[in-house]
Amino acid sequence: MTRVWLPPILFLLCGTGLAVGLFLDQNPGTAVVLLLVFVLLAGVNSPLVFPRSIGAAEAKRRSAADGRPVVYWRPGCAYCLRLRMRLGRRARRAHWVDIWRDPEGAAAVRAVNDGNETVPTVVVSGRPHVNPAPAWVHEQLSRPA
Repeated sequence: MTRVWLPPILFLLCGTGLAVGLFLDQNPGTAVVLLLVFVLLAGVNSPLVFPRSIGAAEAKRRSAADGRPVVYWRPGCAYCLRLRMRLGRRARRAHWVDIWRDPEGAAAVRAVNDGNETVPTVVVSGRPHVNPAPAWVHEQLSRPA
């Protein structure tokens, strides 16, 4: 759990430290802007941006029932964030598995990536796709189940 929140906490701490330094140097406007940038970075790197994660076993079960893709991801991954942002509200239609919280999910990703935890890995109809184009995933989510 702490590993999930480490990047956002570091962004907040660094931003706060820099903002305090700028504020003490009589640059309050710059300090506020910098702090807002770091808060935004912390927010987009937090698990709060992603739909609620479920376990790998539950995601596989649901995917088999409704035909929706399973997206294996981890917080702090720029490619996962890019995929999530590009999918917009449609991202909630996929089943998201945080590999840092679910050992079975991490093992599933390693099994299809030569032992590496390369994310995002999207599984559609039992076939894994590593770091697919967001447009392709969007298309998969648009298909009727």
